[in-house]
Amino acid sequence: MAFNFGAPSGTSGSAAATAAPAGGFGGFGTTSTTAGSAFSFSAPTNTGTTGLFGGTQNKGFGFGTGFGTTTGTSTGLGTGLGTGLGFGGFNTQQQQQQQNTLGGLFSQPAQAPTQSNQLINTASALSAPTLLGDERDAILAKWNQLQAFWGTGKGYFNNNIPPVEFTQENPFCRFKAVGYSCMPNNKDEDGLVVLVFNKKETDIRSQQQQLVESLHKILGGNQTLTVNVEGIKTLPDDQTEVVIYVVERSPNGTSRRVPATTLYAHFEQANIKTQLQQLGVTLSMTRTELSPAQIKQLLQNPPAGVDPIIWEQAKVDNPDSEKLIPVPMVGFKELLRRLKVQDQMTKQHQTRLDIISEDISELQKNQTTTMAKIAQYKRKLMDLSHRTLQVLIKQEIQRKSGYAIQADEEQLRVQLDTIQCELNAPTQFKGRLNELMSQIRMQNHFGAVKSEERYYIDADLLREIKQHLKQQQEGLSHLISIIKDDLEDIKLVEHGLNEAIHVRGGVFS
Repeated sequence: MAFNFGAPSGTSGSAAATAAPAGGFGGFGTTSTTAGSAFSFSAPTNTGTTGLFGGTQNKGFGFGTGFGTTTGTSTGLGTGLGTGLGFGGFNTQQQQQQQNTLGGLFSQPAQAPTQSNQLINTASALSAPTLLGDERDAILAKWNQLQAFWGTGKGYFNNNIPPVEFTQENPFCRFKAVGYSCMPNNKDEDGLVVLVFNKKETDIRSQQQQLVESLHKILGGNQTLTVNVEGIKTLPDDQTEVVIYVVERSPNGTSRRVPATTLYAHFEQANIKTQLQQLGVTLSMTRTELSPAQIKQLLQNPPAGVDPIIWEQAKVDNPDSEKLIPVPMVGFKELLRRLKVQDQMTKQHQTRLDIISEDISELQKNQTTTMAKIAQYKRKLMDLSHRTLQVLIKQEIQRKSGYAIQADEEQLRVQLDTIQCELNAPTQFKGRLNELMSQIRMQNHFGAVKSEERYYIDADLLREIKQHLKQQQEGLSHLISIIKDDLEDIKLVEHGLNEAIHVRGGVFS
């Protein structure tokens, strides 16, 4: 469950939102504004301001980058509650001024008696019900306590007073915890607005162009406006988060992004919201960073039904107070939703790691291929250098043919002879070169011996070799037996021929 800090209830005008988006904080303060049905990026005209943070625009912020958002019905101590953990914002809704009907943390003073009566009735239902007037009232008190701890049911305590409705937001509910969500770091000038669609990511991506065209029509089909998709992300329960921004081009050729609060205010108009719902949009929110005053106000006041001690401990245990903000979790449904979101993010991270691993493997293959090509090109370069040097030598010989040896050439010949003599001297470089060559040969020999000593054959490979040699041996044995049989047949043929010759010789004689 998400928590609201007391947005007042009231009727909305034709261009005003009826409630805060699901999964969001209703906001600190309210404003009453009027707007026409036509879409305009100008600031709305204020008719009245109340609340702690009165403003002139319908401004919100969202924690879409943390654990996603889900939709749900509104419950709790204020209007605009949803089942998501994303904050709809410290937003001010466009509505007419009416008396508040539900209490909240930052509600009007006129609601104090209502809250006091509710607390008194709750205390009576949990401690001293007077419904039956006998010892059964003690059993009823324990039953009401059990319902309050569970966060559901009705607490009967008096025949003349309606029962107390126990919700999971009541301070006695035990199924509560505090988690942390990432705070967005985008500014209002970035113009990022989150739209949650009740469709799968594959459907959204396949129809992305049609979606952009539909949003452009919702914005009035103005040719100076361009709808752009910043990103698409999968959410649990076959939902998809689409982040968009709108670019407005001026006649002089310059362009700017429409502020997120202005675009969000337009989407929250009654007729525009209906069109978005027809497209499958279940939630819309801005993705803007929190001001220091908003963060301070949020942290100083625990959400409805959360123990201040637990809230203070959550602020102390925050692993990164600059990037994360504590978020209440009430009930098993919210815990299950966060678990699904966590599994979804884990799958996305694993997919990204697999892609990175494939890229690394491909880069390693490319590196190996490149190194082999570099070595090949080095050998080719050396070969071409030698061939070029031979060509230059032959060309120089032909060019100097018939000319007497010049002084510089004679000097060069003397230097070469001197170097040759030094190399051929037994005690000079030639002896050292011979010694080095002998050491190199010995090392190669020892290395070959060591490598032979370390040589072994894998067991499976050895088994295959034995099997192959066995088959070869059987083939040879079979071939030898065939040859022997053929030799015996040849001997019989020779013997028969010899006898035939002798018989013929006797006849002719």
